[in-house]
Amino acid sequence: MVQAYILIQTEVGKASTVADVISKIPGVLTAEDVTGPYDVIVRAEAGTVDELGRLVVAEVQRVAGITRTLTCPVVHL
Repeated sequence: MVQAYILIQTEVGKASTVADVISKIPGVLTAEDVTGPYDVIVRAEAGTVDELGRLVVAEVQRVAGITRTLTCPVVHL
């Protein structure tokens, strides 16, 4: 399994709604609205890097209110 943190910037006032919608997407482990340079931080997993990419592009980035995402795959050494 491949896991990643997805850092999300949202439109003003949309962080809570975005986190709630994303938390219901299959493959999303957690989605929390936070303070700081990003508004929502998501932990997600998929079987492969390609599947993770499809999850981000086809599901997460389509949620209304998102302005930008940054995907950070977890590296296990």
